[in-house]
Amino acid sequence: MSGYYPSVRTLPSLTIRRAGIITKPDDQESAEYAGRLCAWLGSLNIDTTIDCITPDLDILIVLGGDGTLLHIAENAALHAIPVVGINLGYLGFLTEFTATETENALQSLLAGPVTIENRQMLRVQLLSGGVSSGKRYALNEVVINKKAEDRLLNLASRADNNTITTYKADGLIFSTPTGSTAYNLSAGGPLVHPGLAAILVTPICPFMLGSRPIILPADRVITTSFDSRSDSARAKIIVDGQQTWDMHQGDILEIKSASLPLRLVTSARRDYFSILRTKLHWGFQGVPCRD
Repeated sequence: MSGYYPSVRTLPSLTIRRAGIITKPDDQESAEYAGRLCAWLGSLNIDTTIDCITPDLDILIVLGGDGTLLHIAENAALHAIPVVGINLGYLGFLTEFTATETENALQSLLAGPVTIENRQMLRVQLLSGGVSSGKRYALNEVVINKKAEDRLLNLASRADNNTITTYKADGLIFSTPTGSTAYNLSAGGPLVHPGLAAILVTPICPFMLGSRPIILPADRVITTSFDSRSDSARAKIIVDGQQTWDMHQGDILEIKSASLPLRLVTSARRDYFSILRTKLHWGFQGVPCRD
């Protein structure tokens, strides 16, 4: 059933014969680092490709930040390729290895054991007159957003056959637990541990005082229809930061858990809460929290 798979897998090791390296677009540091990494992997008899995802890859190494990883998450999940995120700047939620840790991290993958987190993804499609626009997949979130000049959106939302409510808001965020630390958090939504399977629905600047974020089971199919007074009105559908479709009067957006997760290789040196403490500055006056 969609959205149900073990949240964490521990493997004795990974057999890596072909590795794909993904660089941050238009970033000189990332491109130079990729060249050095290719040479090092070659010394281990590992073939490499740069900025190309093919089904025969044993691993994807992302050089950049969380945005770079989000950009390739859909293809990586569809091909079931494990992903290692190397952050060339500050520590990320998804790219949790630093550049100085790269060689040790990859050596650890070869020697094992390897911890892989199966991160839930969302499958989304826009239905216009009952015809699908095609399917897209999101690791963080799917957002319905109004254009700057438009009025509040009326978004009638249902979970399976049960009406939730008609949101009057600037938009709606549908996020995974992984995405709970992204746009959802900025909009006042809850933090949800990525080991859980759930779909978060968070209104953006709601007009209704009683409109609050809600966490739904992962097996629910959520539909939202766009109700507008004007046939020319449009809303934007944004999938993991990429504008994907325009939503018109009467269109229906369908969101459900995807059957395939993103296989994210995680660091044994950090846990989820240590990353939260670092990124969200939890603690008292800069003093780290004590266990």
